[in-house]
Amino acid sequence: MPDRSDHAHGAGAAGTGEDSSRNAVPAARSSNSIPQTADYADYEMERSVLACVLADPTCFNTVATRLGVRILPGSQGKDSADRALTGYARNAKIMFRDPKYAAIYQSMLEVNSRTGNPPDLLSVEDDLLRSGRLEMIGGTGALFDIQASIGSVANVETWCGILRQWAMLREMINACTSALQICREPGGKEIHELLDGIEQSFFAVRNDFVRSEIRSIGELVTDAFNHFVALMNKEIEPGIPTGFPQLDNLLGGGLKKQEMVVLAARPSIGKTALALNIARNIAMRNLPDKRITDPDQQPVNKQLKSVAFFSLEMSAEQVAQRLLCTESKVSLSSISDGTFNIEETNRLSRGAEALTNARLFIDPTGGLSVFELRAKARKLKESEAGLDLVIIDYLQLMRAGDVSSRDGRQVEVSAISGGIKKLAKDLDIPVLVLSQLNREVEKTPNNKTARPRLSNLRESGSIEQDADVVIFLHRDRDEAKETGLDNREKNRNGVESLLLVEKNRNGKTGEVHVNFFPSLMEFRSITHKYGNGDIPDSMKEKPKS
Repeated sequence: MPDRSDHAHGAGAAGTGEDSSRNAVPAARSSNSIPQTADYADYEMERSVLACVLADPTCFNTVATRLGVRILPGSQGKDSADRALTGYARNAKIMFRDPKYAAIYQSMLEVNSRTGNPPDLLSVEDDLLRSGRLEMIGGTGALFDIQASIGSVANVETWCGILRQWAMLREMINACTSALQICREPGGKEIHELLDGIEQSFFAVRNDFVRSEIRSIGELVTDAFNHFVALMNKEIEPGIPTGFPQLDNLLGGGLKKQEMVVLAARPSIGKTALALNIARNIAMRNLPDKRITDPDQQPVNKQLKSVAFFSLEMSAEQVAQRLLCTESKVSLSSISDGTFNIEETNRLSRGAEALTNARLFIDPTGGLSVFELRAKARKLKESEAGLDLVIIDYLQLMRAGDVSSRDGRQVEVSAISGGIKKLAKDLDIPVLVLSQLNREVEKTPNNKTARPRLSNLRESGSIEQDADVVIFLHRDRDEAKETGLDNREKNRNGVESLLLVEKNRNGKTGEVHVNFFPSLMEFRSITHKYGNGDIPDSMKEKPKS
C-alpha cells in the first residue's frame, strides 16, 4: 500500500473539505507497503473510485464486486429491505473513510438494489435528495466535480484493491484497540475467555475481507458429474470450436473457459491471419448466411458467440479489410492494384453483409496495458453482447502497467502473462494470446524446417508456465516469399503448414496439418485422402510367388 503521509491531517479528520477536494488522478501504484498516515485513508483514491462509476456506470459491477457488500450481522431479525439498507450503510462506511464519499457509495448500492441497473449521476443525485443526504455531500455540484476528476477508468480494479487494503487496516486497528481495552478491563473474565474473544474479533476482520474459495470435494464432484452428464446429453459444448476440427479434437472440443491459449510463431508465418480466421469462424458460426438458399444447410439456431480482438500491431481498418477479403474469398492485392473484377465486387458486397451481424469487436489500442485490457474486457462482458473469447495480437507489445522498466523486460512479460491468465479465470472465458518466438529456432541446423519448442517462447519462461495450451504455427518461411508461377500455384493450392500443440494441460498434444492461402490470408483444414498406406495388411494383395 502506498505511503500517503501527505494526507495525514490528524486522527478523526476524515471527511474535511480540504481532503475531499483533490482532483489529481492516482496512478496504478504498488500496494505492498504499509501506509503511515493519521487517518489511515486515501481520500484521493476514494474520490477516484466514485468518479469511475459516475463517469462510466458500467464500472459499478466491478467496483461492487471488488469492494464487496456485507450485511450487518446484528440485523438478521429485520426484513430483507431493512437488512440490505443496513448492510449498504455499513459497507460504505467501512470502505470509505470520508463520510461524504461513504454517503455517495451507499446511494449507489441502494440505487442498484432498487432498480437493478448500474447507478448513474442523476439516479444517485435523486437517491441522495430523497434520503436527505444531498446537501451533506456538497450538493449536485460536488457530484459533477467528482465525475470530472478522472480521465480514464482503466485502473478502477487496482484502485478498489487499494481501498480494500486501507479499509482492512482500519478494521484491524479497531480490533487491536478493542483487544487492548479488553485486556486492560477484563471485567472478571478468565484469560482463556479473553483470548477467545480477541481471536474471534481478528477472525471476523479476515472473514469480512477475504472471501473463502475453499469448497468440499463432495460439492465439486457433484458439479463435475452434472457437467459430464450435460456433455453426454449434448446440452453444452466442451469448448468453443475453432473451425479446425482436427485442432478441436486435440483440444478436447475447442477453446475452453478459463484457459490461456498461446499461439506462437516467428514473424511473417501467419499468426495474425490464423487468429483472425479463428475469430471469424467463432463469431460467424451460428449466424444465418443469406448466401445459402437451402434452409436445411443453415446453421442450427444457437446462441451467437462474442469475440474481442485486441490488435496492438494493426489498425482496426486493416483488421476489417483482412476479415472482409478472407470472408469474400477476394485477394487484398487485387483490390490494391486495381485488377479486381465485377464478380469479386459482388462477393465483397455479400461478404460485408455477412460480417455486419457478427459479434466481433476490434480494439486497435497500441501499447495496451494489462489494466486497460481487463477494464475493456470486463466492460464488454457486462454489456448486452457479452464476451466469449478474447484474442490478443500480440503479448510482447503489451505493457504490465505496474512494473517498472528498471525491473527488466523479462519481469514485465511475466507480469503480463500472469495478468492474462488471471483475466481468463476472472471472466470465465478462454483467452487466445499470440506470442513471438526468439531467434534460437533459426540458429538450429536446417533452420528452414526446424520445429519450434517451448523454450523458444520469447522473453520469459512464465508464458510457458502460465499457458494451459501452447500451439506453434510452423511452415517453411521461404514458401510465401516466392514469386511468379510458383507463387500463383501456391495461392491456388495452398502452402502446407503445421499446428503443433506442444502443451495441453487438459488434453492431448500432437500436430494438425492445414493449408495456408497467402493471397486470401486464410488457413483451411486438409481433408485426408486415402492412399495405399491406409489399406490394412490383411486386405493388401499378396505378391504372386
